[in-house]
Amino acid sequence: MLKIGNHSFSSRLLLGTGKYPSFETQKEAVRVSEAEILTFAVRRMNVFEPSQPNFLEQLDLSKYTLLPNTAGAKTAEEAVRIAKLAKASGLCDMVKVEIIGCDHSLLPDPVETLRATEMLLDEGFIVLPYTSDDVVLARRLCEMGVNAIMPGAAPIGSGRGILNPLNLSFIIEQSEVPVIIDAGIGSPKDAAYAMELGADAVLLNTAVSEAKDPVKMAEAMKLAIEAGRLGFEAGRMPERDYAVASSPMEGLLPN
Repeated sequence: MLKIGNHSFSSRLLLGTGKYPSFETQKEAVRVSEAEILTFAVRRMNVFEPSQPNFLEQLDLSKYTLLPNTAGAKTAEEAVRIAKLAKASGLCDMVKVEIIGCDHSLLPDPVETLRATEMLLDEGFIVLPYTSDDVVLARRLCEMGVNAIMPGAAPIGSGRGILNPLNLSFIIEQSEVPVIIDAGIGSPKDAAYAMELGADAVLLNTAVSEAKDPVKMAEAMKLAIEAGRLGFEAGRMPERDYAVASSPMEGLLPN
């Protein structure tokens, strides 16, 4: 089970809800993914205006936990304000802290992320900060008391896969809270690799929504994450420099 704060989940796939070609495609992709946590940018939807169409109207919300994120915030104060807006609307007490520090690379701002995380923890939120793969920053956030850490595999929406597996493995090794790989995943092999490294979960959006067939990709990602987790738990064989016979050499019949 994936445990975040006082919540428990069977699925280790978190799914974003942006950029799908249609609400119907989005709805079906969510269904086949079997994701239990859906994330969305609060600033991209009017949570207080029921006349405005949004994906929430298409789903049975009793089946999902919503994870609002603070995308669009440039400062800690903006992120806190967005988080409070989401909480006031009754969506969820969890929040993904996302504060972009570079408009070109879309990499997160470490200083503002630390500030916002501290402020939101003081407010009683269940906090999941999105960060780079900075090992020291991840440790500082964990020491502050976050409920999960969300390092990126590569820049948002790049589909480049896991660029720095060593740093991610260090973050996973030292973390006492769930590590959710977020951003940059492009294919099922990337998702499986993240789980084989020991990640607790993977958050996806563009890899599914911009696939030629988002519904099939959502199912593929679900299976990849399950396979990667099983592989991690099973423990892979050691790598060797030389071949080793796969069958015993003893007891062979004479020529």
